[in-house]
Amino acid sequence: MLFTAVDDDLIRRNPCRIKGADKARRAERSVATVKQVYALADLLGERWRAFILTAAFTGIRWGELIALRRSDVDLDARVIRVPRAFAELGGGRLVVIPPKSEASERGVTMPDVLVGELTVHLDKFVGSDDAALVFVGERGGTPKRGSWRTTVKWTSRVAEAGLPKGFTFHDLRHTGNHLASVSGASTRELMQRMGHSTMRAALIYQHATDERAREIADRLNEVVERQTKAGEGGTPGDEDGAAGVLVPST
Repeated sequence: MLFTAVDDDLIRRNPCRIKGADKARRAERSVATVKQVYALADLLGERWRAFILTAAFTGIRWGELIALRRSDVDLDARVIRVPRAFAELGGGRLVVIPPKSEASERGVTMPDVLVGELTVHLDKFVGSDDAALVFVGERGGTPKRGSWRTTVKWTSRVAEAGLPKGFTFHDLRHTGNHLASVSGASTRELMQRMGHSTMRAALIYQHATDERAREIADRLNEVVERQTKAGEGGTPGDEDGAAGVLVPST
């Protein structure tokens, strides 16, 4: 529970961590499909549409997102700079905090689909001043996690979008990291996008997904069938020009 609180930026560090005693496998967090992400964004309405899509397609944390200013979003370069974050203290007071680590202060390159969404959002909901906050409520206030969930009816909207019960905002970050991984990002690239200085968290997303594993198995099946058929009338691999190729041992 405390590790999840650290991930969600509710606390800075886990006071109960015992070095070497945190190796137990943690429960898998939920991952949304792209269709579900868009469904959720649509359900939350125009003001929060880009907020949801940015979280899901960049993996930027809640506290970092709500601290973004207009000058941090470079639409031409397709980069969102993450130089700061907001932390919510007791009583709901927000304070600016430095990045968790040197790696957390980063630039995250965004896909083209997000550039268009943020262009519309900046024009419609964000002040022209470079220091204007990117994501604010109708009255111009910075969203606070608990009250924001209530205002947007998060639990109901999650269900309507077809997402599993218990899906959290932080699971959008998990979704973004998962999408980057299956898009081919290396461990080092994932570390940079996630803002982590160690490989531990990034390696979670490098594990083959069930979908990718099935894709590999299907391709292997095609190779076996093709070479089996070739073997009926010739040397397996002849049709691909692969006969006689030596495969190095590993």
